Amino acid sequence: MSALTPQSGFAQRIVEWQQRSGRHDLPWQSTRDPYHIWLSEIMLQQTQASTVIPYYLSFLQTFPNLNVLADAKQDDVMHAWAGLGYYARARNLQRCAQIIMRDHAGHFPQTAAALSQLPGIGPSTAAAIAAFAFDERQPILDGNVKRVLARYFGVQGDPSKRGIEQALWRHAHTVLDAAPAELNMSAYTQGQMDLGAQVCTRHKPNCTQCPLNTDCYARQHACQHTLPTPPVRRPVPERHCLMLILECQAHLLLYRQPSPGIWGGLWGLPQFDTLDTLIAACVQMGVADRATAISTPPLLPLAGVTHGFTHFRLHIEPWWLRSQARKLPPPPADGTWIPIHELTNTGMPAPLKKLLNTLYAAPTETAHDDC
Repeated sequence: MSALTPQSGFAQRIVEWQQRSGRHDLPWQSTRDPYHIWLSEIMLQQTQASTVIPYYLSFLQTFPNLNVLADAKQDDVMHAWAGLGYYARARNLQRCAQIIMRDHAGHFPQTAAALSQLPGIGPSTAAAIAAFAFDERQPILDGNVKRVLARYFGVQGDPSKRGIEQALWRHAHTVLDAAPAELNMSAYTQGQMDLGAQVCTRHKPNCTQCPLNTDCYARQHACQHTLPTPPVRRPVPERHCLMLILECQAHLLLYRQPSPGIWGGLWGLPQFDTLDTLIAACVQMGVADRATAISTPPLLPLAGVTHGFTHFRLHIEPWWLRSQARKLPPPPADGTWIPIHELTNTGMPAPLKKLLNTLYAAPTETAHDDC
């Protein structure tokens, strides 16, 4: 790790660059409303701004303030989030709104320390909200900032490791401590994000346009492409499951996905490990006969679906059964029958919506599901 001391003017150079060359047209930049700022910061976790913008605008139309979000049905919140990925964010978003309404009289805490006590708000997100909404002087350390600091100070090691992350936090505090007392915290916070997103990018950093290029360790040692140190790549686990698309009387059987879980809170298709257990479930519900389940009524295999998550790849083998029952059987525990025409208004994971679209030609949201 480099023993370089912080260079004077680090923060102010970022402020001046941001005001001159940074992003100024993002929809959440024109407000000091902590609700809007908080929403944007949660959506921007693990997600690019270009993906977030339409979700952000749509979400605010449906849930214009904390009170509306806190009182909303979870189904409505999950539907508004469906396709954005990392669904724990949506569950925490509503929990956070409810806590603020209940414990803080509907007013956001104004310090990063207090904000970080709320669900889904980590130290860096809390600092960003506090800086943008309340001008609090606290450093941030999101993925873009880690990259900038690792290159500038020559920090070797995987930033996801605790020791390396702590070293980067120390640098983040030190350069802010050395900055002028009148530092524009909003421009500085935004500038760090913009610098990592626009100039100090992961694969093709544009060092000639960087306001820190005169004393950046990585540029001086031509090691921009080896910093930050990449994590050790492990084989991506492969998982397999069968899913049942059970249609009856123009309804589909859906299950609430458990929380916590990859799709927790959303509605999903019944899931099975083997075809035998899938058929047994159909027989138990009275929508198929074990001896004839493959042919009468037809249980049809559909083209498989593969979906990549952060830590594994899921292979889905879908089977479609159109029951001839004259009335809807009682749904199993945690299950419900959803009218097919309401699928577009149902909070479901993007890959399952795409799968059902192939059968029912219902319009779906654009998929940006990363988890």
